[in-house]
Amino acid sequence: MRAVVYRGPFDVEVTDVPDARIEEPTDAVVRITTTNICGSDLHMFEGRTSVEGGTVLGHENMGVVEEVGPAVTRIKVGDRVSVPFNIACGTCRNCLQGWTSFCTRTNPTEGVDGAAYGYANMGPYAGGQAEYLRVPFADVNLLELPAGDEHENDFTMLSDIFPTGWHGTVLAGQQPGDDVVVFGAGPVGLMAAHSAMIRGAARVFVVDKEPDRLALAEKIGAVAVDFSAGDPVEQLMDATQGRGADCGVEAVGYQAHDPSGDEHPELVLDNLVQAVRTTGGIGVVGVYMPEDPGAATEGAKEGRIAFDYGTFFTKGQHMGTGQAPVMRYNRQLRDLIVAGRATPSFIVSHELPLDDAASGYEHFDKREDGWTKVLLRPGA
Repeated sequence: MRAVVYRGPFDVEVTDVPDARIEEPTDAVVRITTTNICGSDLHMFEGRTSVEGGTVLGHENMGVVEEVGPAVTRIKVGDRVSVPFNIACGTCRNCLQGWTSFCTRTNPTEGVDGAAYGYANMGPYAGGQAEYLRVPFADVNLLELPAGDEHENDFTMLSDIFPTGWHGTVLAGQQPGDDVVVFGAGPVGLMAAHSAMIRGAARVFVVDKEPDRLALAEKIGAVAVDFSAGDPVEQLMDATQGRGADCGVEAVGYQAHDPSGDEHPELVLDNLVQAVRTTGGIGVVGVYMPEDPGAATEGAKEGRIAFDYGTFFTKGQHMGTGQAPVMRYNRQLRDLIVAGRATPSFIVSHELPLDDAASGYEHFDKREDGWTKVLLRPGA
């Protein structure tokens, strides 16, 4: 089958790899109809992770079930499905408590709970930027979708970024009527803003510097804050009459940059501590790494991010972190899409055949104007 394979920094190739197949009785094989390039894929693309050469990338996947193992009883051949990026066993303590993003059985990597497709340190699982994908524990992990091809560009966000954006607002403790600030107008940040609006925010402020991304934030009714035009904290305090936002979402991660392009891994956390009011909440869904040899500071190379914890403590703020347990949210978000209440496809900018994946990675990584979300179509 054809698949997107990581070769090294800034180098991916679409090539032939062994076909996905049933390996365990609980597996299914899904024919991929849409698979996305995720912002977190760019960490690997840029050589900022320990991903091994030869890895098939892709953790935002959906498609149609082609084959099931003999122990699969709920999922059937022909089902249209969304594939959560979390690979969960469904029976360990974390899974039983709804924390499928921290499954203790699926990832043999020492010190890491939680597995995913085609991602560094997240287990030995091939990704879905390919024609087919093996899905372990299929009865647990697959979400059924309405048959046909309606809402394809919306449903493809259910595997990761829509639930991740929603999770950011939950971690932040958002309540109806809150002023919410989202740092980062990439796909996850825009999904967090969309989620906050659906969840009843009074106002949503989205901080970024890219005009095309800020324009999308305004398109869904958010207030754009351009941090290249002035201190974002000052802009947010002015907009809230000095109170600050009620809560905030960090959707940038460990490669945060200032307007000049210099990297500061603590930048967004510091800004959120300043911009969120006393006793407010912060949800961190931007990726941070236990170690990052390419980091801008010595501490950050060891995963030590020296943010303004003293002010965070003094203000009595609270913070939630970590990868989203997709299955906690994906059924409800699917139904919001079907009902017309959620339209996450507003971020889609490009739909490419799988063979054009390398070009998609290059343009998306350079943050070229208008390249906000790239979908790959293996069947095109």
